[in-house]
Amino acid sequence: MDWGQTAFILSQLALGAAATFFAILLWSRIRDAAWMLIIIGAIVAYIEIVYSILGIFGIGGEILLVGSVSLIAFILPALRMIFFIAAFTVMIIRQFRQK
Repeated sequence: MDWGQTAFILSQLALGAAATFFAILLWSRIRDAAWMLIIIGAIVAYIEIVYSILGIFGIGGEILLVGSVSLIAFILPALRMIFFIAAFTVMIIRQFRQK
């Protein structure tokens, strides 16, 4: 592993950990449905980062495969986007109800 890949991994872990930490802090203060979905999406994004880094190191099994892709690697990005879409949908519905 070269220096560039190490810097990439460390930056992804550090920034993802910071985002997740602040998301959890916000979670304890806010009970809004849209914000909760965004927070869950941020946590899923960090899980995705950790899973991909474990894959770089050869850790993490390919237990269930969809073609040649691990089922977890297939689901995590989709799950993150589903939470973001749900959050934005809640915000849009809220905006239309106010008018």
